[in-house]
Amino acid sequence: MPVQLLSFVHHHNHLSMLTSEQSLGSSVSLALERQIIKEKQVDSRGRHKMAYFGKVSVGSPPQDFSVVYDTGSGNLIIPGATCLDEACKNHKKYDMEKSKSAKRVNCDGSAAGEGGTADLLTITFGTGKITGQCVADKVCLGSACSTGNFLASTEESDQPFSAFTFDGVLGLALPKMAQGDAFSMMSLLTSGHALMSPVFSVFLSDSDDEASEVTFGAAKKEHMASDMFWVDVTGTIGYWEVNMADITIDGKPQNLCKDCRVAVDTGTSQLAGPSSLIRQMTSLVGLKEDCSNIEKMPQLGFVIGDHILNLDPKDYIDQFFRQCSVSFMELDIPPPTGPLFVFGIPFLQKYYTVYDQGNSRVGFAVANHKGRTPEVLATINATRTDTGSSFLARTRGA
Repeated sequence: MPVQLLSFVHHHNHLSMLTSEQSLGSSVSLALERQIIKEKQVDSRGRHKMAYFGKVSVGSPPQDFSVVYDTGSGNLIIPGATCLDEACKNHKKYDMEKSKSAKRVNCDGSAAGEGGTADLLTITFGTGKITGQCVADKVCLGSACSTGNFLASTEESDQPFSAFTFDGVLGLALPKMAQGDAFSMMSLLTSGHALMSPVFSVFLSDSDDEASEVTFGAAKKEHMASDMFWVDVTGTIGYWEVNMADITIDGKPQNLCKDCRVAVDTGTSQLAGPSSLIRQMTSLVGLKEDCSNIEKMPQLGFVIGDHILNLDPKDYIDQFFRQCSVSFMELDIPPPTGPLFVFGIPFLQKYYTVYDQGNSRVGFAVANHKGRTPEVLATINATRTDTGSSFLARTRGA
């Protein structure tokens, strides 16, 4: 969900990046780089946010860009060569004149008029906006390639885009959120048989001792410290949205919500939700700003299907010296899209997630992190267990 990426203020620290991609037949894994940003708040306290980004290649010959693989948006957006705004100056810019396979298209996907003239598209992100031209060209995620449509910006507002280290965003939401069918990269890669299966998976680490990655076309069992269970997507907007039955404190249901809706979003840096719910969660946790009670903080859990997906205090607390804050953010999305809770990066570092576009479902497993003893995946009904074994067998045997 790009609105949260746009709240970052420039200050970063990089995770060492894998230098090569790893191909698994007709699947491909790409390394992600971690960026930590310190955001200064009104009361001068610091809050740390995080983003993960990787590489996409566009054009013939390829032009490389760093992008956030964002499950909360639907389009590929990169700076264009004609963008002269300050926000574009510190980033790589796509030059369609240098690509033999590029052509202008209208932003509804139709062919451009005589002389290659076509319309422009403006997309608003929170406090900023991007205007650009729509282009069709070869797009590659590692060795998986397809011709697709994307937005090459001609104008970018200074705030917040000039603060970014990465160049753009590659949307991985469901096709309904894309500008059109030809803009949905997962759909294009799947229909063109570039991928083994219409799935991708995300492994995020907060450690310098292991690499984060996104895998297109498969799930990796080595990233799972538990069985995987599946939950059907329930939304109609295009988010990877599932139902959340309740929120728990140390395993005890709090009756905070009934059939809440939650989007699983790699582009959101925190846990976000409606103001009233976030305030209740903050009050229940009871963290003191001076960190004096940090050792007494409870597990915070989310009831998804028959499971409680718990976060330990270290997962949802941002500590900087003797200043502590919860990694929660108020986000009021009006109906019919909202109200909506968002599982952002703190959740995705704890749980390995798989996005199955073909069956419109999301898979969850405890992430297998190097040198850590994983906790048992908590279940509400211990007599029922859903596993990911059949899915893994199918993807590997395809």
